[in-house]
Order: sequence, then structure tokens, then C-alpha cells
Amino acid sequence: MSRERFTPRTQSDVAPVPFSSAEDAWFWFVQAWEARANGARFSANLASQPRPCEPADILQVVHRLYRQRKLIQDHLCVLLHYGRRLKAPNPHHRREQRATELWREAFAALTPVLQTKGIIP
Repeated sequence: MSRERFTPRTQSDVAPVPFSSAEDAWFWFVQAWEARANGARFSANLASQPRPCEPADILQVVHRLYRQRKLIQDHLCVLLHYGRRLKAPNPHHRREQRATELWREAFAALTPVLQTKGIIP
């Protein structure tokens, strides 16, 4: 009597799900790098929801934009600070107005590159 064997589906069998926005991709990236800094180890093809990139791909995009001077140190500080909080700066708070401007400028630079790479629609 022949038994059917269970074979788990690999990520190559499942189409990757792009992020809904550049902000979602950024928040995912920050969470992944925070987890890695806290000792998590990553293995390919084990995510519950396959993504079209690795965290290092987003880091590479940010590095390239920084080298091209499309992003400055202030952009990176705001991206990291609010990325760790998992929310965008509030434009209605007086103290966060400058951060809101920097946040919007940063994503204006990031969005077209992430779209070209297929990370966001």
C-alpha cells in the first residue's frame, strides 16, 4: 500500500506578496533589522508570507540614495526613529512637523526605486 508523502510548499511555489506601500516595506525592514540586532537568525524561504525582497535589499536602496545625496543624515534619523516606533510622524503635532517634512521627502525618493524593483506596486 503506497502512502502519499507530505511535502511542504517552498516559497518558490508561492508568489511573493509585494508591500502595500513604501512605508510598510520600511516598517518591515526596521523590524527585521531590530530582530537581527537582538540575535534572531534568518533563513531563506521560511517566512509565513513571502516577500519580493530581503531586508538587505531595502538597506541597499537607502545606501544608494544616501550616496547619491537624495537622502541626508536628517532623513535617515527620522526614518529610523519613527520606523522603530512603527508609525509615521504626526503632522498635526507642532514638534513633529519638521520630521513629517523629512519623512515625506525620504519616501518621495524611496517610492520610485522600490516600485522599479517590484517591492511595492
